[in-house]
Amino acid sequence: MHPADLQCQTGLFKVKRPFGWALGRRQWESLAMPADAVRPFALILLSAALLSGCGENNSARQNEPPPPSVSVSEPVRKMVTEWDEFTGRFQAVDHVSIRPRVSGYLQSAHFQEGSMVQKGDLLFVIDPRPYEAVAEEEQGRLQTAQSQLTFASRDLERAVELGRTQAVSQQVIDQRRQAMQAAEAAVITAEGALKRAKLDVEFTRVLSPMDGRIGRKLVTEGNLVSGGDTSATLLTTVVSLDPIYLYFNLDEQTYLKNSRLRLAAQPPTAQDNPNAVHVALPDDTAFPYEGRMDWIDNELDPGTGTLRGRAVLPNPQLLFSPGQFGRVRLMGSAPYEAMLLPDSAIGSDQSRKIVYVVGKNDVVELREVKLGRLIDGLRVVHEGLKPDETVVISGLQRVRAGARVTPTRKQIADTSGAGAQR
Repeated sequence: MHPADLQCQTGLFKVKRPFGWALGRRQWESLAMPADAVRPFALILLSAALLSGCGENNSARQNEPPPPSVSVSEPVRKMVTEWDEFTGRFQAVDHVSIRPRVSGYLQSAHFQEGSMVQKGDLLFVIDPRPYEAVAEEEQGRLQTAQSQLTFASRDLERAVELGRTQAVSQQVIDQRRQAMQAAEAAVITAEGALKRAKLDVEFTRVLSPMDGRIGRKLVTEGNLVSGGDTSATLLTTVVSLDPIYLYFNLDEQTYLKNSRLRLAAQPPTAQDNPNAVHVALPDDTAFPYEGRMDWIDNELDPGTGTLRGRAVLPNPQLLFSPGQFGRVRLMGSAPYEAMLLPDSAIGSDQSRKIVYVVGKNDVVELREVKLGRLIDGLRVVHEGLKPDETVVISGLQRVRAGARVTPTRKQIADTSGAGAQR
């Protein structure tokens, strides 16, 4: 209804006469409702407001998200032994550079490059004819010396016999004795020269000095090679493969730790006895190969602060080759019982490492922890956690301290073995 159609009268509104918006104060006061009519109307408005507020609260509660679902578990407890891991390089126990002992033209090679050879196998042949001729010449000289010795011996016998009858002087006897001694020396000299000539003939056949794998031919047939000294021509190399060494460097912290373990009468470490070490190749996820500690240096390198060590491993399948990289683990602690958690249960708060512990009424508590090494895929927890406490192991991004969660029990995969990684 338009205001112009309203009529004013004392009491309730009634339509009697038109009036405009510009009414005086008295005219508007005459439009006011009686007190008896206002109370029911106010109660209706108040009830509507209360009902509206309750509906909004119920709607807000219905729209509130439920507590987040997370997986929880107690820490795994088991006996473990820590191991120190290092990177090293394999090296042959024996490495021989094959060089000729005599000079001459290389006549032939008798091996397949890269193959396994045995001790005494023929590798190269140098033309032996010049050395065979020298040997025959020395043989002739030996025979000449022997004949001279025979003559001198008989001549001395005759002089001695004549000396008994004073037929010859003592000076003649002494001269013939000296001649015989000179003949004996000549025979010895000739025998030595013949032996040397025969050795030269033997050295024209270059043999493998040991069992191992041979390299490639560095000199081919028909080339002149020199021998006899350190500048002799390098023909090839032979390396032994079974067993094989693995050299590595221990850092100073590990050295100090092992020294304190030894002083504290803990089980012996690899520095004292040939303890077992475990080795892995670069493509291995575990450490399937076992060897023993063989040697450790007697002083640290002042430039790097490291100590040189060596392990020896059997290599019957010839899987390891000299120059190859390998990872080695040494025993780093005595066995002890540890609490372990997966890395997915551990968060970071700046420089702190934290876990979320589910307490009473499923309320989450933030807990700072001190961590250790990674053992078989699980992280050691040294401090900040009790063995019987429940920890959030997955869903950390949905959790905050003091909030409630919906926990779901989940078993942590317990891996076999008791090894540790750095």
